[in-house]
Amino acid sequence: MRIIRGSHRGRRITAPASLPVRPTTDLAKESLFNILENYIYFEDTRVLDLYAGTGNISYEFASRGAPLVVAVDINPRCVRFIGETAGKLGFGQLKAVRSSSLGYLRQSSGKFDLIFADPPYDLDGITEIPVTVFDRQVLTPDGWLIIEHAQQLDFSEFQYFHEKRRYGKVNFSFFRFVSE
Repeated sequence: MRIIRGSHRGRRITAPASLPVRPTTDLAKESLFNILENYIYFEDTRVLDLYAGTGNISYEFASRGAPLVVAVDINPRCVRFIGETAGKLGFGQLKAVRSSSLGYLRQSSGKFDLIFADPPYDLDGITEIPVTVFDRQVLTPDGWLIIEHAQQLDFSEFQYFHEKRRYGKVNFSFFRFVSE
């Protein structure tokens, strides 16, 4: 995996093969960030990366200047790898947290401008993510929730659903909590 833009543009990161992850492809990640560049200022964006895995998405936000990036994963090896990599890259704003993602959402008192969730595609309860985010008011007004998921999932009937984008086998559903 590589960091596409920002202070660490072009930097390659090699995760241990033993990590139980499915990183977002570079093509899908680049497409996602091209969309986000039109809507957000990374330097003003507090990010929560759920099911962080290797930290691929977290490093991209940190490289682009996000002042806070919280990477949550339940696997201790993933959390350790993210923490070590953040240290090597000098990303002091990136915090790796060991927790279940839904558990973190249910207990978090923090507010984030953008929440990215990349759960295992076969995970039961994926549809609980947007419900929990909005019920617990974890997003700031005008915040974004982005869920990476398998093609067969359809979030279009959910409150705050904005749009769905597809890049090969990768699907992103965007939710927008717009203030009035």
